[in-house]
Amino acid sequence: MEFLIREMACYILCGSFYSQTPCYNFAFLNVLGGESDGLTREQKEAMGHSIVIKGAREHNLKNIDVEIPRDKLVVITGLSGSGKSSLAFDTIYAEGQRRYVESLSAYARQFLEQMGKPDVDSIEGLSPAISIEQKSTSHNPRSTVGTVTEIYDYLRLLFARVGRPYCFQCGEEITAQTVQQMVDAIAAQPEGMKFQILAPIVRGRKGEYRKELLEMRKAGYVRARIDEKIVDLGEDISLDKQKKHTIEIIVDRLVMKTGDALMRRLADSVETSVKLTGGLVGVLTEDGHTRLYSDRLACIKCGVSYPEVTPRVFSFNSPHGACPACDGIGYAVTPGGEEEEDFTLLEPCETCHGARLRPESLSIKLAKKSIAEVTKLSVRTAADFFLSLKFTDRELVIAHRILKEIRERLGFLVNVGLDYLTLDRAAATLSGGEGQRIRLATQIGSGLVGVLYILDEPSIGLHQRDNRRLLQTLLRLRDLGNTVVVVEHDTETMMAADYVLDMGPGAGSQGGYVIAQGTPQQIMGDPRSLTGQYLRGTQTVSVPQRQRKPRGTLSVIGAQKHNLKNVTARIPMGLFTCVTGVSGSGKSTLVLEVLFHSLSQLLYHKKPKIDGCKELKGVDGLDKVIDIDQSPIGRTPRSNPATYTGLFGYIRDLYSNLPESRVRGYKPGRYSFNVKGGRCEACQGDGLIKIEMHFLPDVYVTCEVCKGQRYNRETMEILHKGKSIADVLNMTVDDALEFFEHIPLIKAKLQTLHDVGLHYVKLGQSATTLSGGEAQRVKLSRELSKRATGRTMYILDEPTTGLHFADVQRLLDVLDRLVEAGNTVLVIEHNLDMIKNADWIIDLGPEGGDRGGEIVAEGPPKEIAKSKRSYTGQVLKEAGL
Repeated sequence: MEFLIREMACYILCGSFYSQTPCYNFAFLNVLGGESDGLTREQKEAMGHSIVIKGAREHNLKNIDVEIPRDKLVVITGLSGSGKSSLAFDTIYAEGQRRYVESLSAYARQFLEQMGKPDVDSIEGLSPAISIEQKSTSHNPRSTVGTVTEIYDYLRLLFARVGRPYCFQCGEEITAQTVQQMVDAIAAQPEGMKFQILAPIVRGRKGEYRKELLEMRKAGYVRARIDEKIVDLGEDISLDKQKKHTIEIIVDRLVMKTGDALMRRLADSVETSVKLTGGLVGVLTEDGHTRLYSDRLACIKCGVSYPEVTPRVFSFNSPHGACPACDGIGYAVTPGGEEEEDFTLLEPCETCHGARLRPESLSIKLAKKSIAEVTKLSVRTAADFFLSLKFTDRELVIAHRILKEIRERLGFLVNVGLDYLTLDRAAATLSGGEGQRIRLATQIGSGLVGVLYILDEPSIGLHQRDNRRLLQTLLRLRDLGNTVVVVEHDTETMMAADYVLDMGPGAGSQGGYVIAQGTPQQIMGDPRSLTGQYLRGTQTVSVPQRQRKPRGTLSVIGAQKHNLKNVTARIPMGLFTCVTGVSGSGKSTLVLEVLFHSLSQLLYHKKPKIDGCKELKGVDGLDKVIDIDQSPIGRTPRSNPATYTGLFGYIRDLYSNLPESRVRGYKPGRYSFNVKGGRCEACQGDGLIKIEMHFLPDVYVTCEVCKGQRYNRETMEILHKGKSIADVLNMTVDDALEFFEHIPLIKAKLQTLHDVGLHYVKLGQSATTLSGGEAQRVKLSRELSKRATGRTMYILDEPTTGLHFADVQRLLDVLDRLVEAGNTVLVIEHNLDMIKNADWIIDLGPEGGDRGGEIVAEGPPKEIAKSKRSYTGQVLKEAGL
């Protein structure tokens, strides 16, 4: 691993080279696999000003040539499925990452994610690339906002250096012990007690320690206690260097009795141990108990000694700091009820009460707050706390650099709209947008220069007010000397960009071209650009002049969870309702954690448990509640839109009923690529065969037997209108609609996929290649194709994610169909076009975190626009509502 770290360090050093010279390091680019040899001076100068891409053919890109200016904010926009991500992530980022990884040794490459070469002729002028995507930050329960942003690392250092220790038993401030105090404490043992004086020279550290053990033996010591086992130093001692060890030299063995002779001997032994260890003394009694004394920290009143205060004492990932009862997780897992979903319950640890640390660690305080209490503060409150701290001159000399790092990182989080998060918030509970903005704040804190940053819709989950602060952050990242490429549909971001690429003209096979490129003003003036038409106002998302009447009201009474402050929300039934508000105001808590959870309990469980509110009224008007989220529709490449929506079952039935199929006795199972029978057994129905390359990226080659078709020859001999079932899976939704035009059951399923804007997706497209927004629309399509009861509540969280203006219009038409059928649609949304189309708005705020959790305004959009207290109302008013 040391070798790997050295190679990483070389990369960082090369990265720092970029910050000191205006001309990019072409030698370094050549090491990374660039093709700068033989270039003319003019070509090199051109590379210094732009990234030149030639012949990009990844996914649906049509052999395009693109030139992206360096050190600018560049927005790539276009219809959903037009090739934006294929260009930004699958071509530009993939090549930048591949070149970097290829520059490392074969040994180092095995530790890194490796990417194949994208289908492109050449890319010149490419910097080291960093991708900041919308994905869960971490599923590790130990990962928090504080650890991800590295703020917690600086907090540990700050508390270790200037924190004041208090006794966790009596609360008194504790002081260091002298040798005499240690001797007196040891001598207080019962008469006749046998004990040993230990010198802990190594505590919980990795290594072999041959040199240290040899020195102790030469110094005349005979025995040691290594990992709680007594060993003879004369033996050949072999320790595993990959494991942590504790080595305690046995200085003396004594029996407690009165008399000056024993006290002198005990004092000498204690002094010896202090010298050997730098201040520590261990006492092992005959009953197996070990007590540690220190010449630094101890509570004389309670007889409690503390080890040296180091940063690892505050780490809940280290045995030196983690609560022994929960191992630093902060909660205990206990068996729940009989129902499957209640099988386990997560409850705060009874020992640390969710603080994750040992009592000794929590007793060290700064301004009367423990490190756990500081991490429970919101980012904004924590920023105020660190600005208000008072230190002595000595403490300030020690702490000023640490404080600078903490304050800057907190400031970056505020700037990207995350001031409502607490530092102890589990990373696994963050949305994709929040996780992306945390990584963005971390990157700004790193201060890298000359880097290519690629972001995926950073405005997702942000209110318009917060979005303006995010834009300032992106511009700051650009002004540091970086190129910032953003895949985005937000109007404000596009207008703030230096350069815009508009992809199109359609989606899927009809996309993959750059329709227009230039400044935002040039895009607006280009008649070929659909985006330009929306930006200049010649095309708009329509707002119908309707006034639908509710068929009742669903009331959430006394909602109190997280930051919700005894909220009572009224949701009109049979209407389209938008829940809005600034980031962290409590939207997801109210809709998903309180309403959806409690409603599911009432509708689907015999013994419902309402959580987070006092009561739900008006439930009689509903028989189903469905949360259509953006989680993947399948975890394996075998899942696809056709299988998820149930469409593939009808297609298999059709093929099994064809005359030739019936003659051969083929059943529907014959046409499944998941089971033996009709699939190709050489690739087991995958169409591809993986070849492991060890230190190189795994290579996927098309199966030579089925040529990537997934089925065996006999199965593909069965044709409908000249097409095999493999040909059908390779069709787009639009192509399949035409092909199955006269088969009502299949056509109906395909029509719903078309209606939700997935006309460009292939029926057999792997679920793992679908974006979160596409997965959500596949789920919406499945619900649309079901028999409507007119008594269903549909809940959607940010359904406009990844959608162009034209796609938003199509989605609104689909949601309108659901409402017209008598259903209730409840959407968490920040998209202004979606909000303007709502029948009813519930606006939460007024701010995020502790300062949110209240209903600021509720009513139709025009009424909200009149509210002076509502940020959403102000934006609606600016939009002319």
